[in-house]
Amino acid sequence: MAVHNVTLIRGDGTGPELVEATRRVLEAAVATSGSSFNWDVVEAGVDIMETAGTPLPDNVLASCRKNKVALKGPITTPIGTGFRSVNVALRKELDLYACIRPCKTYEGVRSRYDDIDIVIVRENTEDLYAGVEYDLGSEEADLIIKMAGGKIRSDSAISIKPFSVTGVRQIIKVAFEYAIENNRKKVTAVCKANIMKYTDGMFYKIAREVAAAYGATFAPGTPLPAQSDPTMADCAGKAAGIVYDEWLVDAMCMQLVQKPENYDILVMPNLYGDILSDLGAGLVGGLGVAPGANIGADCALFEATHGSAPKYKNQNKVNPTALILSGYLMLKYLKEDAAADRLEAAIKKVIAEGTHVTYDMKPDRNDPTAVGTAEMADAIIAAL
Repeated sequence: MAVHNVTLIRGDGTGPELVEATRRVLEAAVATSGSSFNWDVVEAGVDIMETAGTPLPDNVLASCRKNKVALKGPITTPIGTGFRSVNVALRKELDLYACIRPCKTYEGVRSRYDDIDIVIVRENTEDLYAGVEYDLGSEEADLIIKMAGGKIRSDSAISIKPFSVTGVRQIIKVAFEYAIENNRKKVTAVCKANIMKYTDGMFYKIAREVAAAYGATFAPGTPLPAQSDPTMADCAGKAAGIVYDEWLVDAMCMQLVQKPENYDILVMPNLYGDILSDLGAGLVGGLGVAPGANIGADCALFEATHGSAPKYKNQNKVNPTALILSGYLMLKYLKEDAAADRLEAAIKKVIAEGTHVTYDMKPDRNDPTAVGTAEMADAIIAAL
C-alpha cells in the first residue's frame, strides 16, 4: 500500500480530456492494491502561453523534479515557426535520456501483423534534436561553412549532431537492463555507421563495449570490441543468453516491414528512434495504441506517442488507449506490478470485445456505436 506523488501535466488540444480519462483509470487500478495517487496538476503548452508567457512555466519543471514521476498529456509543437517543442525541453531539462516505446499487438486492433512485441529504446537528449542550430546567414553558420573547407554550400543553415560517450553508454545500458528485467532475448543497435563514421561509428563502438561488459552473445558477423567497457565491470555476466546484433537504420526499416518477428529490443540515437517508433506504431495499429516512457537517472515522465489533435478538442472523441498504456508503464515503474497487470488485462478485454471503443478502433470509422474518450475509460474501469 502506497501513496504516489505524481505530477500531472494536462497538456493542450485533446490533452486535458485524455489526461482526465487516464487519471480515473489509474486510480481505479491502484485502488485494487490499496494504493493511491497524490496528483500535482500543472499546465503546459499552447493554452497556458497567454497567461504565463511561456509554454513551459517554471512550476512544471519544479513539480517534476520534486515528485520524480510525471504523467503528461499531448502538447502541440508548431511546425517550422513558434516555440521549440515542450516535449524536447522537458526531456533536456530533466535529463530524461532514455525513451522507451513498446510496440505490441492487441487483439481487436486492426493491423497487417500479428504477435508483434518490439521495444524501441531511443536516446532522448543528443543527436540532431539537441537543438544546436544556426540560421542561414548567421555568424556561427558562416564560421562552420568556412571551417568545412568547401563541403557545405554558402547558403546553408546548420544543424549539429552531437554524440557523447556518456550519452551512448547510458542508452545502451538502459536497453540491456530492460532486456534483463523483462526476460528479453535480443538487443539490436541501429544507426548509420557506414556513412557517419565518427558519430554513428562511435555509437556502434560503445554499444559493442557495453554488450561485452554485460556478457551478451554477439550474433554471427557482428564485430567484437577490442575491449569491454572498463567502467562497467560490475555488469559482467548479467546479460548471459541475450544476443547483441547491429543493423543499419535503412535496412532495419525494411526488416521491420518484412520480418518484424525477428526483433526484440531496438536501441538507437534520437532521430532514428523518433522515426522508427512511429514505424513500429504503424505495425501494431497506429499511434492510438503507442505508449511512451521517458526515463532519467532520478526522474521519469510518461506520455503517449501521438500529438495533441487540437481539431478534436473538447469533443470527447479521441482514443485514450495510448495514454492509458503509458500509465501502465508508469505503474510498472512505480513497482505497482499487480495493478499494472490488471490494467493491461482490462485494456485487452475492452479492445478485444470492440464494443466500448472509440471510432478509430471500429472496423467502420463512421460506426454510430463508437463511444467517446470518457466512456472507453469507463469500460476499462468496469473491466478492472
